[in-house]
Amino acid sequence: MMPPEAAPQRAVQRLLAMLLLAPALLWLVGLIVLPHAELAMLSLRTRVAPRVYEPSLAQYLTFLEEPLYWRTLVRTAWMSVLATAITLLMAFPMAWTIAKIARGRAKALLFVLCLIPFWVSETVRTLGWMILLRESGVLPGLMVWLGLTPAPVELLYHDATILVGLVYTSMLFMLIPLVSALESLDDSLIEAAYDLGGNGWSILRQIILPHAAPGMVAGCIVVFMLTLGNYLTPTLLGGKNSLWFTEQIYTQFITRFNWEQGAAFGFLLLGLSIATVWLGLRLSGQKFGEVMQRT
Repeated sequence: MMPPEAAPQRAVQRLLAMLLLAPALLWLVGLIVLPHAELAMLSLRTRVAPRVYEPSLAQYLTFLEEPLYWRTLVRTAWMSVLATAITLLMAFPMAWTIAKIARGRAKALLFVLCLIPFWVSETVRTLGWMILLRESGVLPGLMVWLGLTPAPVELLYHDATILVGLVYTSMLFMLIPLVSALESLDDSLIEAAYDLGGNGWSILRQIILPHAAPGMVAGCIVVFMLTLGNYLTPTLLGGKNSLWFTEQIYTQFITRFNWEQGAAFGFLLLGLSIATVWLGLRLSGQKFGEVMQRT
């Protein structure tokens, strides 16, 4: 049986735990649960008269009936997946270099060099890309000076430009989970694989990638969600023809004052994000809790 003095002690411990968790719970409820609940209520009603509403799915039906909306959502999802894949391919060699090749000050220096661009806001970084890529910018002028083009060309407002900006703004969020995963890989496993006759490709496929899989999945989840919900970079680098779904949400809320439609679009984007993350976890065989420990 439990000693008589153990019950009050457990009650005190539970009370302390609740007090410690209270600020986090209040933060989650006040800034995440309640706003999402309000948006859900907005998305499930329609205006029939000034200040008169009735329950309806009209906002979601509008999305299905208007080709521009669902094509924009599909395009946003595809571009986000592509940007995530490119970010992974570029970040993996960098993470391997930092985790396994660089030593001492060189390792710290490489990591700091990756951090430096993120010491300024995303707006400043995106405007920097606009200065580099616009028709009168640095890169078109350099191409003319090198004789690559007879006249300056406009490098902004293309899909490739949007991808460059998205990869640039998301690189650190892929790099950190990869470095964390690769640093925990025992070098003796790689040495043993070489001793047993393995080559670089087989070691990468059978040892390195399986070990780094949680970090890869964690980085892909974070980068995909940030890219999918990004508004500033696609709008500035892609211009009016960016066709990014967050721009449609902004238009409904701010330009048209149609909060019901904007809320529905927001939940559609949230649903797409959740479905894609779930599918990625199923295909990779990873568990969400294990993956989030790498972030």
